[in-house]
Amino acid sequence: MASDPAERLRALKAFDDTKAGVKGLVDAGVTTVPSIFHHPPESLLLDACPPHHHQQHFTIPVIDLAAGDRAGLVAQVKAAAETVGFFQVVNHGVPQSAMSDMLACVRRFHESPAEAKGPYYTRDPGRRVQYQSNFDLFQSPAANWRDTLFMETAPAPEVVPPECRAVAPEYARLVRELGRALLELLSEALGLDPRFLEQECLDGLTVAGHYYPACPEPRLTMGTTRHSDPSFLTVLLQDAVGGVQVLVDRLDEDGNKQPAAWVDVPAVPGALMVNVGDYLQLVSNDRFRSIEHRVVASGAGPRVSVACFLRTDTSTKVLTPMITDGHGEARYKSTTVAELVKHNQSVNGQSCCLDQQSRTTSQTYNG
Repeated sequence: MASDPAERLRALKAFDDTKAGVKGLVDAGVTTVPSIFHHPPESLLLDACPPHHHQQHFTIPVIDLAAGDRAGLVAQVKAAAETVGFFQVVNHGVPQSAMSDMLACVRRFHESPAEAKGPYYTRDPGRRVQYQSNFDLFQSPAANWRDTLFMETAPAPEVVPPECRAVAPEYARLVRELGRALLELLSEALGLDPRFLEQECLDGLTVAGHYYPACPEPRLTMGTTRHSDPSFLTVLLQDAVGGVQVLVDRLDEDGNKQPAAWVDVPAVPGALMVNVGDYLQLVSNDRFRSIEHRVVASGAGPRVSVACFLRTDTSTKVLTPMITDGHGEARYKSTTVAELVKHNQSVNGQSCCLDQQSRTTSQTYNG
């Protein structure tokens, strides 16, 4: 990392002004990772991979949405949301052709000439379609080895890049339908009317098409740093390269709690990955867990993924924790999405909304 803040800012501006992203660096033939992408050594040490034996004993649940009865599905989704906060779904109603086409169109966009992508490169939050490298490039301690195409809820067709225009709207519609089905299962898991979370949550969807070029020095940087999602649910489509890791609790052989460990989430053919977001953890009053995760940089690639964030479309939406078991107390203050996002952005180098700022005064934060 550049030690001189002014020098670092100049390097960031020079990189951003190219409007070519990390892909542009790779196309230029870089053989070393520029210093603006170097993560602090102590961060890389903290993020060391877990022992191999733990990898063998932990798996992210895979849930077949077409198998078993309704009660069984609710029980499986509830268990996953309450424990690890992550699960993968198969037989989810999104055709393989739609998933393949979506990955392909995102890849085509990112691999198109810089002059074709340039008009979409922006940091204007008012734009419904934004292409950029690192949304927090000028705020984060270190940049990530990743470029992204963001598409907010239902942008006008003419503002969507041609590579995605015939594919992205239909894929987003299919994911919304899946999101509706998942929110019904989660509502039932909370003992609520099946439509409750849909009415509370499903009025916005953001599509993020990520592109992670092969990295010449993957141990110096990250694809995506550790974070939790400012959403209700996130539905992730990834290619076979993989790279997602989840921070999970672990126990030793005697059942004693050990430091949390990073666990790989392998790509399952035909599956979509689902994780609980910060908003749903708040609304569920900690029944469901929004877990930190990350993407490691890799010498293999490119890696392509598409994250769909189910979120509210209004920043004035008030999120209120639900007391669903007839007793107990709220573990969070009611707060607006805008307040959570503002606080999230103010936490240097972090991306987790749910800390002591959003807890009630009687609660402590356990991380």
